[in-house]
Amino acid sequence: MKTFIGHNEARSTDEFIELALGTPLELWLGVEGESDLERAARQAAARDILAEDPDLIDRVSHLAADLLDMIPLHRQRPARRPANRTAVAA
Repeated sequence: MKTFIGHNEARSTDEFIELALGTPLELWLGVEGESDLERAARQAAARDILAEDPDLIDRVSHLAADLLDMIPLHRQRPARRPANRTAVAA
């Protein structure tokens, strides 16, 4: 099954998110091994984008909620209680 955002095909989850947001995913999540200076520049760019497009926050929230609905969350099963045994006191 193919997934399209507008006229663009999303071939991976990352591409889907980037197309839905209109920004690179790395802008919000960062990249492994980035320096403090690179991180500060990335965060400043993200703040500028949010200032120019306040609706982006709503799009990000909706996208995050949709993605969480698609991901099966592993729920821990409650611990099984041992069978109720009655002891007879002597």
